[in-house]
Amino acid sequence: MIFLVTLVLLAVGMPIAFALGSTALIFMVFNDGWGVLAYLPETVFAGLDDFTLASIPMFVIMGAAVASSRAGSDLYEALSRWLYRIPGSLVISNIGACALFSALTGSSPATCAAIGKMGIPEMRRRGYDADLATGSIAAGGTLGILIPPSVTMILYGIASETSIGRLFIAGIIPGLLLTGLFIAWALFLSWRRKTHLKVMSQNFSLKQKLELLPRLLPLMMVIVGVIYALYGGIATPSEAAGVGAVLCLGMVIVIYRMWHIKDIWLILRDAMRESGMLLLIIGMSVLFGYMMSSLSVTQSIAQGIADMEVNRWVLLLMINVLLLVLGCFLPPAAIILMTTPIILPVITNAGFDPIWFGVVLTINMELGLITPPVGLNLFVINGITPDVPLQTILKGVFPFMLCMVLAIVILCFVPELATWLPQTMMG
Repeated sequence: MIFLVTLVLLAVGMPIAFALGSTALIFMVFNDGWGVLAYLPETVFAGLDDFTLASIPMFVIMGAAVASSRAGSDLYEALSRWLYRIPGSLVISNIGACALFSALTGSSPATCAAIGKMGIPEMRRRGYDADLATGSIAAGGTLGILIPPSVTMILYGIASETSIGRLFIAGIIPGLLLTGLFIAWALFLSWRRKTHLKVMSQNFSLKQKLELLPRLLPLMMVIVGVIYALYGGIATPSEAAGVGAVLCLGMVIVIYRMWHIKDIWLILRDAMRESGMLLLIIGMSVLFGYMMSSLSVTQSIAQGIADMEVNRWVLLLMINVLLLVLGCFLPPAAIILMTTPIILPVITNAGFDPIWFGVVLTINMELGLITPPVGLNLFVINGITPDVPLQTILKGVFPFMLCMVLAIVILCFVPELATWLPQTMMG
């Protein structure tokens, strides 16, 4: 009944936060009476009373600042000049730009919009098929929630009470693995379709290659600054997010000359809007989780799964399928905050590492961003290229979805890809 009511409220267009809050309110009043209203506000504010949550608006400001500048175009142009001789060079440039850009923004839609506006028209102009051009950007944009910093991992860390610093480190090697799989597919398809023979010949001199490198220095300095603050023992994730926000704002003001009050206001307005949305979802998710726990739904589901006595890999497969289905309808924030309290005890009892599972869950959330009917990245790309049918975008993105599934399989066989680096760096 809880699932059906939540689904109906979401289907009629109610915002996610209000749908979760309304469902919690309906079932708590039905079960405990109207007296329950007295302590609902305290429950919501207690869930938001966490210093770690301060990192979310800071990382959102980073993304808004970088997305509003020419940083993305500089990054894309520099990569395309250095890789132009490789088959599928523009696709590889776009995927690489998505990976680096997402490391700064932590936002998949922002990465899709920033890189896609430049990359897709350029790829199509040079003879690349529309499905490969749009699919690579839609999939490349999802790297934003795996490569640190990641708002998704922050939410999982809060919901699972695991170290956000360890989660960030755990996402580095899988993020590089997934980027490599995307590039490998782009290389193979470009070679198979002989795209490099259709691309207009264009040579860049060494001078032309080097002249863009100074424009990349500010981006690299911001990335190094945040990583050093976070992993050098100088700052917590929340404090490192503040460092990143200051560096990104300083970069767009000084380097990209966005010092007008109007420009700064647009950055802060967008950041406040997205942060408010995320924090409201978090608050209502806390209330939703409290309702699930007070009605013993969480405990019953966890016990029911545990009583199935199936092989732990079958159990993991079932959980992955559940996450994939939920990802078709809900955004990552809602899925993580709703399911983590239920799934985590089952995962840990089965002997899986919660840090490793956080990476697997994040890749599942990436799949949801490019899976219909509500894959956010699909609609961002469709908005950038309205002349390309959604079916064509889906055709292009499907092989990249298989790459994500392959990455999950590889992580299952070699979990050290996610656990070795955090253990080495943090003990």
